[in-house]
Amino acid sequence: MTRALIIVDVQNDFCEGGSLAVAGGTQVASEIAEYVRAQGDDYTTIVATADWHIDPGTHWSDSPDFVDSWPVHCEVGTAGADFRPEVLPAIERTDRTFRKGEYEAAYSGFEGKSEDDGALVDWLRSREISSVDVCGIATDFCVKATALDAKAAGFDTTVLLDLTAGVSSSTTADALRALRDNEVGLTGTPVVRS
Repeated sequence: MTRALIIVDVQNDFCEGGSLAVAGGTQVASEIAEYVRAQGDDYTTIVATADWHIDPGTHWSDSPDFVDSWPVHCEVGTAGADFRPEVLPAIERTDRTFRKGEYEAAYSGFEGKSEDDGALVDWLRSREISSVDVCGIATDFCVKATALDAKAAGFDTTVLLDLTAGVSSSTTADALRALRDNEVGLTGTPVVRS
């Protein structure tokens, strides 16, 4: 079995001090770096995804509802779009970064593109990946969307819950139900630090 690790959106704006901070994001960044140090060689490929917004329309709002609209975040050219420093040892081990959402809302890493290699699904298939593990931020939004799309694309998919951070307990519980209903594997304990 060929496995990939997908590190989802571990960016400054989604960690403490960012414009759309998820409690525990910085800790998750450190834990992902440690996991990749210890177990990175278990994967055929490691990739990262990143929100990469220029003008995503109504996805950004001055009065966000935190369901479909959000404060300005991960704007191209700002520090908020950069990977969190604590996760950089893991990012340095990745083969590609897939950026998403320049002119639209984009939650799933499978909406992302690499400058060199196109869509994430094509990258994984070209390497004959059969199984993916997903980690990152946030459990209840971009991690969930990425995992559901991975499963829909035919990959055996597992979310590493110990290496995620959720926005809230209620939306994380909803996400876990959706993942289970779609036969996405879940390992570890859901982490909601807020």
